[in-house]
Amino acid sequence: MFIKEKQLRIKIVLIIVVVLFLVILGRIFYIQVFSYNKLNNLALALWQRNLPITADRGRILDRNGKVLATNITTTTLYVVPSQVTNKEDTAIKLAEILDCDKNDILKHLNKKTSLEKVNPEGRQLDSKTADKINSLNIDGLYLLKEAKRYYPYGDVLAHTLGYVGIDNQGLSGLELQYDDYLTGKDGSIKYVSDGKGKRIKLSEEYEKPQNGMDIYLTIDIDIQLALEKELKNADTKYSPEQALGIVMDPNTGEILAMGSRPTFDANNYQDYDLEVINRNLPIWKNYEPGSTFKIITLAASLEEKTINLFEDHYYDSGSINVEGARIKCWKSGGHGAETFLEVVENSCNPGFVVMGQKLGTEKLYNYIKDFGFMDKTGIDLNGEAKGIMFDLDKIGPVEQATIAFGQGISVTPIQQVTGVSAAINGGSLYQPYILKYISEPETDDIILENKPNKIRDIISKETSEMVRFTLESVVSNGTGKNAYIENYRVGGKTGTAQKVNNGIYMSGNYIVSFMGFFPANKPEYVVYVAIDHPIGVTQYGGTVSAPIAKNIMKNIISIKNISPSKEVKPREYTWLDTKYVKTPNVVGKTKKEASTLLKGFKIEYSGTGETIIYQEPDAGIYIKENSTIKVLLN
Repeated sequence: MFIKEKQLRIKIVLIIVVVLFLVILGRIFYIQVFSYNKLNNLALALWQRNLPITADRGRILDRNGKVLATNITTTTLYVVPSQVTNKEDTAIKLAEILDCDKNDILKHLNKKTSLEKVNPEGRQLDSKTADKINSLNIDGLYLLKEAKRYYPYGDVLAHTLGYVGIDNQGLSGLELQYDDYLTGKDGSIKYVSDGKGKRIKLSEEYEKPQNGMDIYLTIDIDIQLALEKELKNADTKYSPEQALGIVMDPNTGEILAMGSRPTFDANNYQDYDLEVINRNLPIWKNYEPGSTFKIITLAASLEEKTINLFEDHYYDSGSINVEGARIKCWKSGGHGAETFLEVVENSCNPGFVVMGQKLGTEKLYNYIKDFGFMDKTGIDLNGEAKGIMFDLDKIGPVEQATIAFGQGISVTPIQQVTGVSAAINGGSLYQPYILKYISEPETDDIILENKPNKIRDIISKETSEMVRFTLESVVSNGTGKNAYIENYRVGGKTGTAQKVNNGIYMSGNYIVSFMGFFPANKPEYVVYVAIDHPIGVTQYGGTVSAPIAKNIMKNIISIKNISPSKEVKPREYTWLDTKYVKTPNVVGKTKKEASTLLKGFKIEYSGTGETIIYQEPDAGIYIKENSTIKVLLN
């Protein structure tokens, strides 16, 4: 009996041992097969260290490849606390170099961590400071490359480009809008350390950083600089509350230039108020458009054939009565008898009230909607605002009358430019955009590309042609004459909008604007300028904004080397204006005949003989009176 019990116990122990052996064997198998990666990574975390190498942020370039935002190489200080033997002495030396408190450095050196970034004291150091730290030759201090965002043009295009934080994350503008594409993938240097964190002298493993994508814009930096120069001049001359400008290709929706004042330098964005750096006025500012909105009323009236510009007449007595409300013309006493072409040339408010009445409330409302004034344009920038418009059932006779000449509604500059572009480009509304394409920097492969997006057709090509003709007359014969450029066909419309505060119109406080385009027969550029409350000048769009727009257009003509036209509409001059006259053709004429034809000009002869074989300037070009004409004899 005793022997049997002993044998049973031996069997039980043996079974237990076998079971334990099988459990251990199974556990080993599980660890080796199923948990290997997890445990291996945990082990690596104990003895492997990664020194980060930051990737460069993708560049932002204009349509011609000129760099608008790039990176400069700086250095950032990292410490491995366990490798620093004399922390007190190290802290003193670093504090002296970094010009900071020793205790702040000690906090970093005493951290219970495998790798500590000395932030912010040791971030984005220049080469001189980095060399001083390197010369200390202290174990545990690591100087690693870090890219810092740099904007070579300073405050140019600042609101559109945006800015980035100290960790290279996009915080506004295109930097925020396309942050996922611009942000690269960091690399690292991996090394091995012992149990105490001491570096073991083994081979290092280098993981290359992957830079962000490059972004190409529709912006032309040369046109942008011309716009910025004029806004800066306006800021200096008139001290306005705000100023803004947009240049767009009306046939595609591509933004060629966009700027505003006040502006900021994105390299030092911390020095500016948030209200300044976060408000991109061309897409954010809301205000009554004033007379530039009359272009929409004009286009709708011509499309519906409710007026004939040449045959229909209106008598402007200086005001018009609508449901007991007296709506005045800007000209005291009115313009008298006018054709509707002259109504537009004179920017006559009562005449446009009549235009709106002929259209009717519903048609006027629908055209305003079709031209895009009730929705955001969808431009690829953050912070776009939406205009404010009455609901159709709340538009009475007075509201309809004021809307017809751009009062009582609120729109954004980008809405105006987009809508007017549709009126003069043949009748099609395009979505504005500023991103041209995104490319992979190493292969130049295009990752994403924007193309013109036509939203809808609104008016016919014939109507659009008539709108262009009318607005060219505004510049040559009407309120837009200060935008007239000799030998170039320019169309446009002035705007003077009284500002509103708490529902009450402000006295003597206006936003003055000008919407221009050229060449008027086939527009390639739309230029919009708005100046908010200019000081020390009569506040009219024709007085303030039209000359600014003219200068921008003249710069574009020079930049793009646009040839003059011999089909321009002659301008009506006043006695104050510098007069230009058309040069006659004297090629093939005799000296005597040329002297008669060129009366009033100075003549400079070259060569000998009696017959003229060449002249400069060419015939049909407008030049200043009493200018010199060079002629070559045979």
